[in-house]
Amino acid sequence: MPKLNDLRPGRGSVKRRKRVGRGYSSGRGGHESGKGTKGQGSRSGVKHTPGFEGGQTPIWMRFPKRGFKNPSRVEYAVVNVEDLDRRFEDGEEVSLEELMRRGVVRDPKDGLKVLGRGALSKSLTVRADRFSSAARDKIAEAGGVAEEV
Repeated sequence: MPKLNDLRPGRGSVKRRKRVGRGYSSGRGGHESGKGTKGQGSRSGVKHTPGFEGGQTPIWMRFPKRGFKNPSRVEYAVVNVEDLDRRFEDGEEVSLEELMRRGVVRDPKDGLKVLGRGALSKSLTVRADRFSSAARDKIAEAGGVAEEV
């Protein structure tokens, strides 16, 4: 049985990079070594970040910005009552942590909001940051409790 220290890449899968700047017989055309003539790109250790335009003002700075981005916007993870009806049994407690554990909600964002799409036939205790009025009515109609946290 192979051991971890015996593992090697498959034959032919690892190729050495072409060494440049090693004279006229290197197969790279001599003193410029395939890097062109002069300038930043011909020097050793050159690194360009994506969007770098050689010192010219980049396009993302030249373009006008439009609209307004609210820095204090609150964005909720959203779940409908039909999802709760499908995934929970009668009498269970529903919370953001439980929804994440069951894979219903992936990104918790700033909290949980329950919306009223679909039907709810089970009595559930739902703890969320926000409820739509339709969701609150459907939870109460099914004999459950809607608690704001």
